[in-house]
Amino acid sequence: MSPKPALCPVCRQPAQPATKPFCSAACRDRDLLQWLGEGYRVPGQPVDESHQKNGNYGLDSEPD
Repeated sequence: MSPKPALCPVCRQPAQPATKPFCSAACRDRDLLQWLGEGYRVPGQPVDESHQKNGNYGLDSEPD
């Protein structure tokens, strides 16, 4: 019994060794854009804005 080939988590095509676990650089980049654009989220209650110190959490934000 041979092991199942790993599938790309984006398009479900067989993964390629050079871009594993993805099938191509395009799927790898698409996945990265999902992370950067906050496309992957955990469901839950919205956070109350008053509990956050600073709405801007970027590296160039002013310290509190």
